[in-house]
Formats: sequence, C-alpha cells, structure tokens
Amino acid sequence: MTADAIRGALPGTIDDTGRLLAGQGYVADRALSTVVFLALRMGRPLLLEGEAGVGKTEVAKTLAAALGRRLIRLQCYEGLDLSAAVYEWNHAAQMIAIRLAEAAGESDKGAIAADIFSDRYLLRRPLLEALEPHAEGPPVLLVDELDRTDEAFEAFLLEVLSDHQVTIPELGTVKAAAPPIVILTSNRTREIHDALKRRCLYHWVDYPDAAREMEILRARLPDAPARLSAEVVAFVQALRKEDLFKVPGVAEMLDWASALVELNAVSLDPGLVGDTLGVLLKYQDDIARTDAPRIERLIEEARQASRAAE
Repeated sequence: MTADAIRGALPGTIDDTGRLLAGQGYVADRALSTVVFLALRMGRPLLLEGEAGVGKTEVAKTLAAALGRRLIRLQCYEGLDLSAAVYEWNHAAQMIAIRLAEAAGESDKGAIAADIFSDRYLLRRPLLEALEPHAEGPPVLLVDELDRTDEAFEAFLLEVLSDHQVTIPELGTVKAAAPPIVILTSNRTREIHDALKRRCLYHWVDYPDAAREMEILRARLPDAPARLSAEVVAFVQALRKEDLFKVPGVAEMLDWASALVELNAVSLDPGLVGDTLGVLLKYQDDIARTDAPRIERLIEEARQASRAAE
C-alpha cells in the first residue's frame, strides 16, 4: 500500500474522524477528534494521558477496528525489556541447529553463526512486528500504560518513534516502509520524559461531562431503560465529586449500568446500589465510605439532575 493510498484511506476532516470513532461506539469530544485527526494525517505518535478508565486504550482499539487495521498491543509493566518488547532469539531452536550442524560435520563456525542468527530463529515482539508490512496497511501500535516502565525503556522508544526503526545487532536495522499508527497511553503515575513527549502529539483525556457520558452510555447500551440510564449517569457524575481514593471511570460506569440492566432495574434504589457498589468502586475503603445515608443523598441528587436534564 502506497503512502498516498494510506493517506486516502484516513478520515479527511475532524468531523469525519469523530464519525469514524462514533461508528464503533466511541463518543469523542471535539478536542480528542481533532488531535486524533492530526496524528493520523501528520503520521505522528499520539500520547494520551488521563486517569484510568477514561477511555484512552479504547481510542487505539476503536481506530484499529474502524480503519480495518491490525491492533498490536504492547502492555507495559515494571522491568519491561527489549526481549519482551522488540525481539529475542529462539535459543532452544538455535541450540538444536548447532548440535545438528556439529553432528553433520559442519566446521565453519561463521556459516553456523550466520544460520542461527537468521530470520527464521527470530521471535518478533510487538514493536518489531508493528514495523513490518501488513496487507491491510500499517497497523495500530498501542503502547499501553507507558508510565509503568522506566526511563531506559523510554529512551529506546525514541528510535522507534522518530525513525520508525529498530536495530538488531546480529541482523542490522529494520525500518518500516510505512510507519504504524502509534497510540501511547499513560495514567501519569510518573512523568513521561520531555524527549519522548516532543515526538508525540499530546492530549489529556478527562472524565466526560454528563451530556457526553449519556451519549457514551446510549451508544454502548442502547437497550438500557431511559430512566435508569439518566440516573446512572447523574449518580456517577455526583459520586466523582465525593472524597474517594479512586473515583469511577467511564469503564466502571458502563460495567455498572450493564449489571443493573442484568438485574432488570428500571431506576436506582438504595438497596440495589449498595449491593452493586463493587462493580462501580474498586477499593474497600471507598465502598465503606459510601454508606446508606450517602447513597440515598446521591440517588436524590441524581434524580434531581436527571429531571433537570429532561
């Protein structure tokens, strides 16, 4: 696929980008649609920061589905190294090849080395895989929760983000003919280094306001009762203003709404909310803090807010 063909397959305007995402059930605000559009058209990596559960990872998943591209995900964690992120050699197969060569009387060490460090013994990990050609076009590379890694790994990423290539000492440099669409996410448990940020477009993904959260809920759960949907959104919006260790994100809101639909709820009541708080809140201290009087107050606030929005 040529560069012109790749660009032609991408959305042509910001509005087209918003509709592209919406077609997969992702409701993006204007600012997010704009930065996604620019990242696609300019071929720049996009760094999305924000609290957990606000929909950062879903941007990459949605783009891959909407564009018909393969999604390649690198889930970051403490201690992530090149063997897990880029490549490693199939050492077991190499050892077998060496023994077979010796048994066959092969004495040319250079020939043996050239064979065992050839492409057929290379195990490709996500970063290397993302640089290789794909029939459907460059893949979407998701580097998820980058803040969980260390600065040494960030430094290595600079070559991938700047030059779309990685260097394998035994084989040389592997460069992408067409760069992948790169989405990086961070929950901001630590600051990402400026050198990496300069190579990316940046966007902070915040919790949605009530109107957009309602759009999200309707897009993902269109069969949910209207009254229940309105009260769920208003309740979660009010709950995020409370003094909690971890307020619920959009993902938790959707899980909670799905659970309530499964329980055949048509509106909120204190007993049902109390019984299902573990779907919405993930820390026992927060659940304990959200006692019956607080639940009743939040339900009343939610009902008032939902009536005002009608």
